[in-house]
Amino acid sequence: MKTNWMIDFLSGLSTDITVGQIAQATHIWHIESQHWQKFAEQACAQALRWVAGWAEQRADEFLVNSCFEKQGAYIVLRTTLSQNKPELPSQATVYPAANRSERHTQDMFGIQFIGHPDARKWTRHLAWSEHDYPLRKDFPVQGEPQDITPPDMEYDFIKGHGEGVYEIPVGPVHAGIIEPGHFRFLAVGELILNLEERLAYVHKGIEKIAEGRTPEQLALLAGRVSGDTTVGHCWAACRAMEQAAGIDIPARAALIRGIWAERERVANHLGDMGAICNDVAFTFAQMQFTRLRELWLRTNATLFGHRLLMDRIIPGGVVCDISDHAAKQIKQEIIQLRRELSDVITTLDLNSSLEDRLYTAGYLSPHIAEAFGALGYVARASGQQFDVRQTATYAPYDQVKVRVPCEEQGDIASRFWVRHKEINASLHLIEDFIDLLNDGELLTAWQVPAANSESIGIVEGWRGEIVSYVRFGRDNTIDRFYPRDPSMLNWPVLEKLVLDNIVPDFPVCNKSLNGSYSGNDL
Repeated sequence: MKTNWMIDFLSGLSTDITVGQIAQATHIWHIESQHWQKFAEQACAQALRWVAGWAEQRADEFLVNSCFEKQGAYIVLRTTLSQNKPELPSQATVYPAANRSERHTQDMFGIQFIGHPDARKWTRHLAWSEHDYPLRKDFPVQGEPQDITPPDMEYDFIKGHGEGVYEIPVGPVHAGIIEPGHFRFLAVGELILNLEERLAYVHKGIEKIAEGRTPEQLALLAGRVSGDTTVGHCWAACRAMEQAAGIDIPARAALIRGIWAERERVANHLGDMGAICNDVAFTFAQMQFTRLRELWLRTNATLFGHRLLMDRIIPGGVVCDISDHAAKQIKQEIIQLRRELSDVITTLDLNSSLEDRLYTAGYLSPHIAEAFGALGYVARASGQQFDVRQTATYAPYDQVKVRVPCEEQGDIASRFWVRHKEINASLHLIEDFIDLLNDGELLTAWQVPAANSESIGIVEGWRGEIVSYVRFGRDNTIDRFYPRDPSMLNWPVLEKLVLDNIVPDFPVCNKSLNGSYSGNDL
């Protein structure tokens, strides 16, 4: 069913669009390729948010997709390109959020985006030769690996000029266990004039190795897109597969998925709050947050068999239940966490040196957050209220009141306090879901989808909106899988929020965003 704004939008277009439906709350609009950019211009004028972009190869053509959202309704815009000379006007000239997605598609499929503001390669580095396109069907899954991949030394970073301007290269190998990512600074003294990121050093081949997998195997893979978001990504992929198969999961299974998703949110926010404190040398707070997170994860292991809740969600439902005893234990743990967290927060409030480092630093304006499509706590700390659980609600969130905390200041402190408020909101949701648990099944029998059945699964992960696109091939196997982690849209705003900060504040600016390298490096 089309919403009022969709009807008005369609009536105002000067191009023909074929309208269909790809999922319960998602429409698919087919458009001629020459109108691709024009649609983006009109969509931007009507305040549609750019969500994701991906391509796929079918027979002798490419399908290119862009996803947009407004008022909780999603549109997948699709066009068809010939393989002979695949070209398409760039939407990145209208939506900055589309920049890296189009570069990824260009690198992986060889589709040229005409007029794109940045012609540099993004995902390819030097692992493939000039005319190899790894996501085309004729490219072998194992590739043609060299003994040693040549170092990527020719990336054309922006150069600085003028007296006192110098470059600072950081990474891609860091002092710690974090994944690789390169940051190139231009600075004068300690003041940051510009930052550029270079990611995708560990390209896992998620999209390629998904092809030919069964639904169960895809769920395992999706849970490893980004290990700290295993519940979120697995849930999104399973939602997409379940919608494509035309099945509904049991009510009890949906409630259990909700409990796990909120437990994942709490664990990661506790870890991030501690890491932010640690980056400004407030080690005591970091130790306390780490201790609380560890206790929370041990409960996961005891009750559900895995600290990070990996592989607990499967197509059609969940693999394990929550007993009455476990429900009581979770509620008791929540009481204890609230008490101890309150004590730690009181200590933080009394620490003026901590406030000096967090307040006003790393400012992200509401305008930039909106223009770049920032998500989750990063966006909500800059006044953006979007949350899939509330705006495009799904089971079990449609049975409860979802509180979406927001801050307006847009600085590191705001991103810290939004996390704290989200923890409290998640604890309430977990309690609500436990109270709603009734006897019932944990799994719906799987129905094999017809070939070419497709759908898009969208959930609110702890970093923000997660999008998973799935198309089935023959014999219940996956033909195309594309997961869009929130970090794909959040990473670029780091380049903006560090401007006019000092170099020593970069680590805490970075941690306040905490983008996933793995979620970006598909």
